[in-house]
Amino acid sequence: MSRFQVEEQLGAHVSTQGGVQSAPGRGVTIGATAVQIFTKTPNQWRDPVITPEGRDAFRTGWAASGIRTIVVHDSYLINLASPDSALSCRSVESFIAELERTTYLGISAIVSHPGNYIDDRERGLDRNAAALAHCLRSVPGEVKVLLEATAGTGTALGSRFEELAGLRDRIPADLRHRIGFCADTCHLYAAGYDLVGGFDAVWEEWDRVIGLEHLACLHLNDSKTPFASRRDRHELIGEGSLGAEPFRRIMQDPRFAGIPKLIETPKGDDLVTNDRRMLRRLRRYARPRTAAAR
Repeated sequence: MSRFQVEEQLGAHVSTQGGVQSAPGRGVTIGATAVQIFTKTPNQWRDPVITPEGRDAFRTGWAASGIRTIVVHDSYLINLASPDSALSCRSVESFIAELERTTYLGISAIVSHPGNYIDDRERGLDRNAAALAHCLRSVPGEVKVLLEATAGTGTALGSRFEELAGLRDRIPADLRHRIGFCADTCHLYAAGYDLVGGFDAVWEEWDRVIGLEHLACLHLNDSKTPFASRRDRHELIGEGSLGAEPFRRIMQDPRFAGIPKLIETPKGDDLVTNDRRMLRRLRRYARPRTAAAR
């Protein structure tokens, strides 16, 4: 068995339609060893009630599935950097509920986009950090928040490595161990980090500014838009402006061997076929090419 097979944590964002307990089975169907889920409808504020029976069914299904890692992605409506007091309060309440559900299900991490600052970037970072700290104190435990690098559209925070590192630095020292990061290949490329022409330089910069030890999740998505477009438009692996090579390098790079790698690429009509095909493609990328194939 190869080193990659031993350490593999590869999968996709899967639906929880019918309840969170359905997610592990959907992961098995596409051949995943890691999955990402929503614990609620991401574009609605309404919070679901996960019953003890639903939680137990989820945990039982997960244990039987062979899936090594499950992470949560929070609601798209949450904006912890908002200057609007009503939206800020609602976002804090919603994120606390996200942390509570994640803890209840026995999941160890939740991916979250830094918010939109709207008025002033530095004040937005301060608001985001203060809200994150409040939420983490409200839900004690070891669930980590993985701040996702963004494409930099509009007033979105988190498109520069310095900004992500600065946000973590603003978190009180006793909570900082619960803050990690998620890097999305589409977002990095759209934000101006050239994974095609300067792959090693990008990750060296990440390590220098943020630290590779804080990278806890990778979203593997190609981009429908060109380099530095600042637009978040995902494409199938190897079929967008990034092409195959950055993904091949990630899949073979020992620095990323133990990190969960999750696709959020277009699903197609049946929600299964494209994901299976993309995961097979990434596993092929993990195998070194022969001299004849180079």
